[in-house]
Formats: sequence, C-alpha cells, structure tokens
Amino acid sequence: MKIRRFSTVDSDFEVNLKDLLAFETAQDDSIDVVVANILKDVKMRGDAAVLEYTNRFDKTNATGLAELEISQADLAAALNGLPADQRVALQTAADRVRSYHEKQLMSSWSYTEADGTLLGQQVTSLDRVGLYVPGGKAAYPSSVLMNAIPAKVAGVQELIMVVPTPNGEKNQLVLAAAAVCGVDRVFCIGGAQAVGALAYGTETVPQVDKIVGPGNAYVAAAKRRVFGVVGIDMVAGPSEILVICDGKTNPDWIAMDLFSQAEHDELAQSILLSPDAAFLDQVTASIEKLVADMPRKDIITTSLTNRGALIQVRDLDEAAEISNYIAPEHLELSLEEPLAFSKKIKHAGAIFMGRDTCEALGDYCAGPNHVLPTSRTARFSSPLGVYDFQKRSSLIMVSADGAQVLGKVAATLAYGEGLQAHARSAEYRLKK
Repeated sequence: MKIRRFSTVDSDFEVNLKDLLAFETAQDDSIDVVVANILKDVKMRGDAAVLEYTNRFDKTNATGLAELEISQADLAAALNGLPADQRVALQTAADRVRSYHEKQLMSSWSYTEADGTLLGQQVTSLDRVGLYVPGGKAAYPSSVLMNAIPAKVAGVQELIMVVPTPNGEKNQLVLAAAAVCGVDRVFCIGGAQAVGALAYGTETVPQVDKIVGPGNAYVAAAKRRVFGVVGIDMVAGPSEILVICDGKTNPDWIAMDLFSQAEHDELAQSILLSPDAAFLDQVTASIEKLVADMPRKDIITTSLTNRGALIQVRDLDEAAEISNYIAPEHLELSLEEPLAFSKKIKHAGAIFMGRDTCEALGDYCAGPNHVLPTSRTARFSSPLGVYDFQKRSSLIMVSADGAQVLGKVAATLAYGEGLQAHARSAEYRLKK
C-alpha cells in the first residue's frame, strides 16, 4: 500500500494539503434527475408511487404500504430475540446516549423590564420527525440510537422510521434498536421514495416536520431537494478521522484507528499528524502488518491510498493549526495532556482525548452523538443533538408604559425605511 506522506516544511505543502482534502461535493446530475422524478411522482401519487418504487428497487412484492409497516409487537420480538450480550450492549449504549442528551435540553426563559414589558424565549419540540436508517446487510443500529434518542429526549411526539429491506431482509438488531428507543412507527421503505413519503406525506405515511439519518447518494439528493418543505439534519460526506499524536502511543493502535474510518468506504479519509518522523515510520509498518488480516482490506487499502496521509509537523502547535484548517469530523488527541491541548482546537465535530479514547467508542456507546459535520463543515456546524429537535419562539409582551417609549423608536425607524403603516401602527398606541 502506498499511503501519502509529506511534511509541513515541504515547499509544496499547502498544495499537497488542499489536494488531499479536495472532495467533489457537487451532486451527480444523473442522480438528481432520477431523484427529482421520483419525488414528483410520490408527491402526486402517494402510496401507489412509493409501493411501485419499493417493489422495483428492493425486489419485494407488497400489494399495499400497510404490508410494509412493522408492528410494535414485531419490534418487541426483535428485541427479545437478541442474544443476551447484544441486548445488554444495545441497552447500555442507549442508556449512555440518553443520559448525555438529557443534559442538552434547552429551557424557556423570560424577564420583565422596569416598565412591565416582558421579553423571553419559549422552547417547544417538533411534532413529528422522520428517521432514515440504511437497511439490508449495511444496517446500523447505532444510527437508530443516535437519531431517535435525542428526538425523544427533546419531546418529539411521533417518530417515524423508514428502513429499506432489500429482498425482504430485515435486520433484527436495527428493529431491536427501534424498540429500545421508543420509535412509534416503522416502514420497510427506502431510497428517494421514502424521503418523498416523509416530506410530502401519503395515504399511509404521515408527513413529518424534519428528516434525519444517513443514506446513499439518492437519499442525500432527495434530502437536498425536500429541504424547505421539511427540515433536514445535514447532507453528510464521507467519514473522516484526524489523529494528532506525539509519537508515544502504540503505533498499532494508531494504525487501527486510521483503519476504523477507512473501512467505511473508499472515499473515507484518515490522516495522522505527528512531529516524530520515526513514529510515522512505525505507523507505516503497522499499517502494512495489520491490513492483511482485515476483512475489509480492499476498502481500507483504497481509502488510505487515495485519501489518506501521514504528515510530519514541526511541533504540536502547528498540528493544532492544521487541524483547525481541516476541521475534521473526528479528531483524536493521542497526547500526554489532551485536555489542555483541546483548548487550542476551534473546529472539530468530536474530540477524542487520550491514548485510550478510540473514535469507535464514540460511534457506539460513549454518549455524545456520532452524527457529525464532515467535509470541513465543522467550521460552522455542530453535532446532531436535542437542540435539532427543539425550536425557539420569541416572547414579547409590551406594557402600556413600554409602548410609549418603544412606539416612538419604532415609528422613527419605520418612517426612515418608508414604511408608513409600520410607523402608524406603533403611533396608534401612543397616548395623546
């Protein structure tokens, strides 16, 4: 395997870094055309369109969408049928994720000014949310936990999950996760047609207020197109990890941490920053040694060859600067004093501190959400959380005395903008 290696002292370092991070995020026009037609069809024909696409793409033969809904009894049966170790692990992860997210709840507040005017903020939850979960063999129960639990903690009244079941294949761990999280309804549909059903509503699938959850290129394109009709969480790119190491961690650990993202898919990105050239040599040797036994060896090799890199920095301060430029989805600080060093980090989806804190723990059970901004969007966005399922309304109750002061201010500014009705509306409240 030939993984890129370069140094910040190289004259072409900035060019190499930009080339490494370059990722074509532009949407495939052919996919967009297909998705646009599917969404239009679902909007017009509802159940009938969703059923046709589901039978075609997932090779099912349902005669109605009602057949594709999984009952609460079946969800409970999936949970009860799990091997004991899986059930305990699932429940433990769910409990930790719930405990963390309960601390994110926003509160309503208000204050009253001297003249009796009340100002504040009222926080309410979304009414209904749609959760897209990949299905078939590529099934992720952890995605159910990370999306459903914060929604339920926020107080969302109804959570509708959609999950494709190619050839009728249902993943029992995914269904069990839905039971643990209290998902209200589950439909065995996927793709752009499922996104359309959630966004527009059909005779069987209720319209939601927001759609969250990962999916393939067709799902991502559909989420882009329905944004505005409903809210969406984000349109995520390939998974990525950046490791900053002082050279004192077991190189096998670091190699496997790089693998943990590379095995997602060929476009995933794994980068290591270290000031220790000899340590980079050791990690290179560990990569060559360990990759041979990995079941997803081919995916890991392609990912690391095309989008991975080992970068030598002058010192750890420079590593922090580069990290803030990259704004990684996952950032591991494999250092002696990671908590102190984390104060230098401004942009990262999640920061994993210390030699024992591998990113995989965050994917499943640490507690914080694993739905994170990718492709440098951590510069301006945050992990999914309870706040994504709550919204704020401003509270304004102006007293009669307050209206005398604010009315004059508003009228003056309104006249300045040429909006006479605004001005007179305020002036009507002024005492003669």
